[in-house]
Amino acid sequence: MLRPALLETSRRVQYRLAMKSIKRCCERSGALVILALVLVPGASAAEGERLHDLLDEEWSLRLREDPLLATSVGVHDYDDRLPTVGREDLERRAAARRRFLERLEGIERASLGIQDRISYDMFARQLEGEIANYEFGGHYFPLNADSGFHISFAWLPRQVPLRTVGDYERYIARLEAFPDLMGQYIALLRDGLRRGFSLPRVVLEGYDVTIESHVAPNVTDSVFHSPFQSFPNSVHAEARAALRDAGERAIRDAVIPAYRSFLTFMREEYRPRARTSTGASDLPEGRRYYEHLVRHFTTLDVTPEEVHERGLLEVKRIRTEMDAVIQEIGFQGSFDEFLEFLRTDPRFYAESAEELLKEAAWIAKRMDGRLPSLFKTLPRQPYDVQPVPDEIAPKYTAGRYVGASRDGTEAGHYWVNTYALQSRPLYALEALTFHEAVPGHHLQNALRQELEGLPAFRRFGGVGAYGEGWGLYSERLGLEAGFYTDPYSNFGRLTYEMWRACRLVVDTGLHAFGWTRQQAIDYLASHTALSRHEVTTETDRYIAWPGQALSYKMGELKIRELRERAEERLGTDFDIREFHEVILGNGPVPLTVLDELVEAHIAASLRDRSP
Repeated sequence: MLRPALLETSRRVQYRLAMKSIKRCCERSGALVILALVLVPGASAAEGERLHDLLDEEWSLRLREDPLLATSVGVHDYDDRLPTVGREDLERRAAARRRFLERLEGIERASLGIQDRISYDMFARQLEGEIANYEFGGHYFPLNADSGFHISFAWLPRQVPLRTVGDYERYIARLEAFPDLMGQYIALLRDGLRRGFSLPRVVLEGYDVTIESHVAPNVTDSVFHSPFQSFPNSVHAEARAALRDAGERAIRDAVIPAYRSFLTFMREEYRPRARTSTGASDLPEGRRYYEHLVRHFTTLDVTPEEVHERGLLEVKRIRTEMDAVIQEIGFQGSFDEFLEFLRTDPRFYAESAEELLKEAAWIAKRMDGRLPSLFKTLPRQPYDVQPVPDEIAPKYTAGRYVGASRDGTEAGHYWVNTYALQSRPLYALEALTFHEAVPGHHLQNALRQELEGLPAFRRFGGVGAYGEGWGLYSERLGLEAGFYTDPYSNFGRLTYEMWRACRLVVDTGLHAFGWTRQQAIDYLASHTALSRHEVTTETDRYIAWPGQALSYKMGELKIRELRERAEERLGTDFDIREFHEVILGNGPVPLTVLDELVEAHIAASLRDRSP
């Protein structure tokens, strides 16, 4: 089994342990002589050191260039600063990535150990993807239909340490610096307009709410004021009034005017001049750009045509299962009539936000108790259930996982959208909870953060097809854990799976085959039981974020393929807990790497049971 059990803090200790492990395996198979051919100790150690030095150097530069990232991973050397996104800054970072890639290619990959080869490949893929994204103009999209730099900045009060007077002073310094950052983003978006890069105008309808909520009429109403409403005991009383005054001045004179200027820019300049087309293929070099995004988000060498066809096959398969559930329920009517029944019958919807949150929490807690039957290793980190913040809820998805703070002082959060309760069906809540909380994103992300010895870019980064594939795979695990006993809930699971299958069809349809927004809405509405509101917000998300929606189903299909392979070849020796240990034990990796890890696990298991 290839999980990073050999990863010790000392790289040389890791190397010696690996040598001992391989020696034991070779002795069991009578092939000790192979040792000399498998590893060349001097070369591997030297090349491994070069790789780790390069990774450390790039990570340090990345944190200096992005102080907000540094804060989020627990590095507080730059807590009084904000990033810069001017043209010279972006070009400097792209040039640095090209140099790092050139240096990486000078390292002899064949001489590296197993984990270092994984890191080598992932680092190369990351650099190549970032360089390509810049060259295609991806930097002109610092926001999309439900997220953006202005939204993530509003999370600052919850992300920074606020335990000392110095912490508060650094937080205030960031508030005061915000107008400069906002000005740079406006200049970037304006440059994008000139060059033909903008979000489609249609997805910007109703977008004002994500900005307006921060143009607070009173300073004390701003989310940025929350740290000044109460202070920890470690901030002495005589300093509090001065800090509060400085903070309120920064919010009034810097933060609110910056958001107001952004709101004016979006209303009067960006949205009126935004493109009227919806597909990424309509951008400059758009077809090649979308093909790059397909490979980036799936981590597979596939084309839009191949993804589209796979989606159609999945839609057909899932529809057969959905029809079987409808037959089990005994509903008399067409498929469309059944969907309308689900969308309109009050029994399927909570009457209050509190009811919806409590139901989500009850599902999550029951699944907590089933986890040991599916997993050998469980994370120490807890999580809670919270509503999606009001300022982003109208354009936000049904739920999302927000990771815990890196310093361990805050739990992870399973966000449930309580806006428009008539569009949040209870029959889909089990699937949503298993995806976003456990055994989905919380379990996977918490375990990743607790891994020892991995390079920082692997511990703190993500791979979309891996993470979202795991989330969708986790929805199905609910069946094995004894959930979905109510046929309506099982239909909710299937409608969520159908939703992800439809994404393969809709995303490629929009960005490669010229689909209109209405075509995408109609396709989702006719194949899933998603509410009309959610169908619309999801379609706008796919339009504004090309390729990302492909991660879920393509990742889940690969994990299921690997599991079926392991079950078939190991037979009665297959252990679901061991399989999950392999999938989760190396952190997020591209699907091609995951394939190699599972294949090695199968080979090792077969070898262990041989005489």
